[in-house]
Amino acid sequence: MALFTYSRLSHLLRISGNKVSVIRTGTEIKPGPACCVQFIRCQRSMDSKALQERQKQQMAKGLPRQKPITGVKQVIVVASGKGGVGKSTTAVNLALGILANDPLKSVGLLDADVYGPSIPKLMNLKGNPELNDDNLMIPLINYGVPCMSMGFLVDDVAPIVWRGLMVMSAIEKLLRQVDWGSLDYLVVDMPPGTGDVQLSISQNIPVAGAVIVSTPQDIALLDARRGAEMFKKVNVPVLGLVQNMSVFQCPNCNHQTHIFGSDGARQLADTLGVKLLGDVPLHLNIREMSDRGKPVVVSSPDSPEAEAYRKVASAVVQRLEELNT
Repeated sequence: MALFTYSRLSHLLRISGNKVSVIRTGTEIKPGPACCVQFIRCQRSMDSKALQERQKQQMAKGLPRQKPITGVKQVIVVASGKGGVGKSTTAVNLALGILANDPLKSVGLLDADVYGPSIPKLMNLKGNPELNDDNLMIPLINYGVPCMSMGFLVDDVAPIVWRGLMVMSAIEKLLRQVDWGSLDYLVVDMPPGTGDVQLSISQNIPVAGAVIVSTPQDIALLDARRGAEMFKKVNVPVLGLVQNMSVFQCPNCNHQTHIFGSDGARQLADTLGVKLLGDVPLHLNIREMSDRGKPVVVSSPDSPEAEAYRKVASAVVQRLEELNT
């Protein structure tokens, strides 16, 4: 069985990049005074309502048509406006939490952060994915969760120096050229921010809902709000917010300290009119187990921090059921 490697992917992306066609909307106009006058007169002759309708039609032609991922029933994207708020750790424990709450469900995990993949480390997975008879990549599996990541195709310290077009092509291949089998949920760990990857995924596949992760800190909440507003603009339901690192409890005296502030994400959820899916504490066990590739939901299932993730997972599934009824 063949292996799918970084060099092979790069070769495919260069080939596909050379075949990319440019879509132009509207009429091309050669520069010149006469053309400018003609264009101005043409615009003035249209009323504003007709112009808006024409713009909508042109925009619709340029947008990709959404196509479901084969075998995947629902896609959940986990996003944040800012890096360093625990998004990837939340995505991993969300996937494992859904599985822990209902072992009959099948859950997959896709690492869409091409430049900084974290899933291989968090899920303790290494190696290149094999190819099946249909030339599709076979996900690597641990803890009962099939995973796919750019990190499986590159060395741990190798930088991915790609421009936007190659990144978009890589995302398309990670979505479409993977044998996911039959999944009830595919959890997608998005890169931070509101850039090309978020827009491409939101427009190319039907997304059941987005989970926004933030700390209670004001500066993180500003970017979390931008992320939530972006998903609303592309008609992706925001399932709710996860308030990560909400409180630190001293292991010696049990005194609680709100290092990053108190209830900031809860207040933002109220402002946006969405649900607060849960609070996850700032706990040493979460960091240590994540660094070892043993997420707390599976390594410390009876701990309060694991229970927090399972509650988030339960809230996410409940919101999806509400949206589907």
